[in-house]
Order: sequence, then structure tokens, then C-alpha cells
Amino acid sequence: MTDILKMGQAILALQPFSKSLGAELTELGDGKAVIELPLQEDHKQQHGFAHGGVVSYLADNALTFAAGSLLGDVLTLEMKINYTRPAKGALLISRAQVLSHGKRQAVCEAKVYAVENGEEKICAIAQGTVMPAS
Repeated sequence: MTDILKMGQAILALQPFSKSLGAELTELGDGKAVIELPLQEDHKQQHGFAHGGVVSYLADNALTFAAGSLLGDVLTLEMKINYTRPAKGALLISRAQVLSHGKRQAVCEAKVYAVENGEEKICAIAQGTVMPAS
């Protein structure tokens, strides 16, 4: 495990909301991040799919970790998300990457996948701008 991944996992552990959801940072570095979330009943809406807020959370947090791997301590400036299909299955995975960055901001993309019966299906695509926190 890399030092940057250990540091990222420690940061994620300081986020009460992330802890309550059960999110896990599994990859981090070189402008990329992966966050996984075992889908629980508490994460679902009335039709049995992951709530859009849970999917959006995964995209947003993965964007910031990907950018943070290059820029340090960061915050999301803005984010847009497209939901492409209902998120159902046992696990959600958000994979983010920095598309472009300078010293003051990074433009990132995240794709969120639902894993059902071992098969990944994309359920959302997000793009966001991330900036240094200070």
C-alpha cells in the first residue's frame, strides 16, 4: 500500500458521513482515485436502487481525492452529474481521474459503477472542478 493511499484513507476516516456510509478508498495517486461502497438497505430509495445522493456522494468524493493527489488539500468548486441507469447491486465503485489541472484548480471526471452478480454497469458520470482549500 502506498503512503498516499494510507494518507487518503486516514482523511476519509475523518469524514463522519463517509464512515457512516461505509465507504472505502481503495486506490489513490497520480490524479486518480477509487472509492468503493457496499450497498446497504439504508442507502436505497423506495424502488430499491441506491439513492441519487449516495451515487453523487461517491462521484464527488472520488473527484476530490483524485484532485487532492495532485493539489493537496482541496474542496469541490462545482460538480455536474448524469445518472445513466439505476444503481442496483451489491457494490458501488466510483473511479475518478483528473482531466486537466493547474495550481489553482483541477477539472475531473468520475464514473460510478454498480456491481451486480459480478458485472459492473455504469450508473453515473460526473464532472467537477476542484480547488485548493486554502
